[in-house]
Amino acid sequence: MRVAVPDVLTGYTGGAKHVDADGTTITELLEDMDRRYAGVRFRIVNERGQLRPHVRIFVNREMIEGLDQPVSANDEVVIIQALSGG
Repeated sequence: MRVAVPDVLTGYTGGAKHVDADGTTITELLEDMDRRYAGVRFRIVNERGQLRPHVRIFVNREMIEGLDQPVSANDEVVIIQALSGG
């Protein structure tokens, strides 16, 4: 499926803003993305396997509740990384 990647992570995807990845859950999708684009998963998920504080993932325009969210080949997945600071 196609995954929209935030600009801040395109350094891991060779500049691509959309990438292909496979999986039946968000966890599997992120693991596949990491196999294809080494290091990208760690920028999305922390060492405890939880989304980082400023990352949101949407499936078909709805924010997911957990990484066990099922996905299928026809779903639209968008990863958003909010900026913060002051």
